[in-house]
Amino acid sequence: MSDEPLRAPENPSQAATWLARNAVDCLPEGALEEKLKLGRPLRVKLGVDPTAPDITLGHTVVLQKLREFQDAGHTVVLIIGNGTARVGDPSGRSATRPVLTDDEIHRNTKTFEQQALKILDSGRLEVRFNGDWLEMPMSDLFRLMSTATVAQVIERDDFAKRLAAGTPVSMLELLYPLLQGYDSVVVRADVELGGTDQKFNLMLGRDIQRAYGMEGQVILTMPLLTGTDGERKMSKSFDNYIGVSEAPEAIYGKTLSIPDSALDAWYTVLLDRAAEPGQGPRDNKRALARALVERFHGTAAALEAEAAFDRVHVRHELPEDVAEVQWLRNGSAQVHLPALLAHAFTLSTSEARRALGQGGVRIDGKPVGPEVLEVPVEAIDGRILQLGKRRFARIRII
Repeated sequence: MSDEPLRAPENPSQAATWLARNAVDCLPEGALEEKLKLGRPLRVKLGVDPTAPDITLGHTVVLQKLREFQDAGHTVVLIIGNGTARVGDPSGRSATRPVLTDDEIHRNTKTFEQQALKILDSGRLEVRFNGDWLEMPMSDLFRLMSTATVAQVIERDDFAKRLAAGTPVSMLELLYPLLQGYDSVVVRADVELGGTDQKFNLMLGRDIQRAYGMEGQVILTMPLLTGTDGERKMSKSFDNYIGVSEAPEAIYGKTLSIPDSALDAWYTVLLDRAAEPGQGPRDNKRALARALVERFHGTAAALEAEAAFDRVHVRHELPEDVAEVQWLRNGSAQVHLPALLAHAFTLSTSEARRALGQGGVRIDGKPVGPEVLEVPVEAIDGRILQLGKRRFARIRII
């Protein structure tokens, strides 16, 4: 980030108020202040299941709060749920999640760890894997299951809705909140963070800790960030996300695409401040986009991303720096455009044909008609092929 990070006051009462200032819930009331009065670094837990490889801006809301705890001298315990990922968190789900393979979990875990360090301080971080303790003896599992009742678990809003609709809920899903709560026992969490959709799980974790003779953790829930559609929670499954490792130009352009109605929430949740009241939505979006690119890629990248956006979308010029894609001629005087699009932009042929049919393809800035499937080699060699508003490739015929 470009600005010097704000830090919590040293007084426990003031520190508790500051750390909880932008949380939706901080429960039980007054408990965070009591924890801070212990005079030792707190163990602040976040559990993440590696069900997808990339961290989105939605993930960063909780990660930024963890960084605030780190900057105040506390230890973050990041639990990679390589054990619970085999179950699948049912939070906010209307159907059972698919179960990942071991290889998928391993790949996603490595990527998530690397990207989390864009925000977290490695010096005050413990990374733990709950697969290390969830391979438990049957007697330990029975003890864990005895800490909650079926009635208690199915009170969850998402379970209740699915049961009312006649949608199946697996026994594994009923077990998930208990496994997450047991993580808090193992790592001796003082505080646990999550999104508002995790409130039930976090509160159950308190109960499970107490059942094991421990003091219950404090819970902080953070607001969920809406996606670029301005309607649903940001998620890769909804294709409304921005990844923190995406190119600066992609982060900048996608941020400008959010609806005006989402602007205030994005400023509050991501930047912890309000949009400038004297500026219109366009200028506030540009300032937001610059701030987000700067946070993950630096000031120079933010300025370059803005200049690149203006070049293409304001002045309608072609971008200066375009990746080259080679295409094998095979002796033909024509290039089959759907096949070239599929190759250049990693599409299926049907997706490429659909883009052509919708008028979403240009060559050197000139629209390609939906009926054009073949183009002469000389009409595409060395030229810039454009798909949609933000995807470009310079074609080299070999």
